[in-house]
Amino acid sequence: MQRTLALSLILFGLFITSSAITSTPATAAELITKKSPHTVSVTIDNLKKAVEKAGAKVFARVDHAAGAKKVGSKLRPTQMLMFGNPKLGTPAMLASQTAGLDLPLRVVAYKDKKGDVYLAYHAPATIAKTHGIPTDAEVIKKMTGALNKLTNAAIKK
Repeated sequence: MQRTLALSLILFGLFITSSAITSTPATAAELITKKSPHTVSVTIDNLKKAVEKAGAKVFARVDHAAGAKKVGSKLRPTQMLMFGNPKLGTPAMLASQTAGLDLPLRVVAYKDKKGDVYLAYHAPATIAKTHGIPTDAEVIKKMTGALNKLTNAAIKK
């Protein structure tokens, strides 16, 4: 009897655990998106200029559509700019070194099915949550302001 009860409790525990795991929805990182009046290329050009003017460093520009073409696939225009400033990145990584997974920052510009162009990036508060940094930390506020300012410059008419 005790053995049956113990087995029942173990199976019940496994059921509860598996139910909790399967019923917990995965949450996607919050994306900030902004519509651009420009082409993808011009939008990224504008962002690059704004980043450099602000004194940050551009680490990479990736043309995903060109990469897709090289493997015989077709992708609507999509480009990513990776950039950063150690004045912001270092304090974030001092708070949590795993933040280095999401730094330097990245912004993607893409053309959707309707032909509209958008910029998208992860909200710094989401990056903070992922790495255990308080979302109200000064560095997160600065990153939020910088990304907003830079992406607004990129989409300005």
